[in-house]
Amino acid sequence: MSKFEDNPFSDPAIDNPFADPAVQQVARSTNNATQGLDDYNPFDSQQIANQATMQQQPTQPAIMQAVLPPTTGQYTRPSQQSQPTPGPPTNFSTAELQRRQEELEQKAEELARREAELRAGSAGRRNNWPPLPSFCPIQPCFYQDINVDIPLEFQRIVRHLYHLWMFHALVLALNIVGGLALAIAGEGVTVFGLSILYFLLLTPFSFICWYRPIYKAFRSDSSFNFMVFFFIFMLQGIITLVQSIGFSDGGSCGLITCIATFKVSVGAGIITLLVTIGFIMAVVADIMLITKVHRIYRSTGASLAKAQAEFTSEILRNQHVQGAATNMAAAAVNSQYNTNLGTNRY
Repeated sequence: MSKFEDNPFSDPAIDNPFADPAVQQVARSTNNATQGLDDYNPFDSQQIANQATMQQQPTQPAIMQAVLPPTTGQYTRPSQQSQPTPGPPTNFSTAELQRRQEELEQKAEELARREAELRAGSAGRRNNWPPLPSFCPIQPCFYQDINVDIPLEFQRIVRHLYHLWMFHALVLALNIVGGLALAIAGEGVTVFGLSILYFLLLTPFSFICWYRPIYKAFRSDSSFNFMVFFFIFMLQGIITLVQSIGFSDGGSCGLITCIATFKVSVGAGIITLLVTIGFIMAVVADIMLITKVHRIYRSTGASLAKAQAEFTSEILRNQHVQGAATNMAAAAVNSQYNTNLGTNRY
């Protein structure tokens, strides 16, 4: 057994691995690290007392230092002392309360006036036609704004119709001048008197009876107003054609009157010739515009049946018609009741 108890590394011929300097250095470092553990005795009362003393010592908590904002900042938070404190309620005097009451009443009157203005006129807007000054006792009767009421694709044709109405009024005014020229030339005052009558009647009549219907027709796509326009406008076209012919003592400076006037006075003949040209141009413009309006009317799918249906609905919605129908129905019921009552008595 002796051969097993011998140190195998005692032979100098064999290399001892623990003699390596690197291994010895690692061994020394391990011994130093575990030296404290070797000296520690958990049952030593002195070490237990030292450990308890270290745990009882108060530790100072970590304190975070507040960072102040830079003095050059744009915003500074107001302090509590700078905030205004609410004071006692202000006591108003009687004069102050009366003044405020008057201001409130004035504002109420202004609101009532504006509301009345909004209710007046077309679609709740104030009437603006004819454009009369504020001091005139006669105020505007209609509201008209082509840029607001009329769709964009129909604004041009409506403006042409409005200019045509103004051209008719201008020609009728020139007809008065021609009639005055005839009266001065010794042709009598019949044409002059009738020309004034035509101007006073036909100018407002044409505006109300054909221009306003076509304005409403394009504004609300109304077949009934289209029908009214076609009927009245054709009548005006016929009247203008007759005036352009100028029958003797017919009240217009037409072609026949113009030719007869040149035999008497060249100056009066020239004036009547200008009036005749105006009538002829008005007839041509009437034919062109009524053709264009009829083309637009047919393209919208309108028809006579649609116009009749609109007319019926408008009549039924009319307050005066509804009131008259109600009165008639009540009268019929009362009459039938009285008749039945008289029959039962006998």
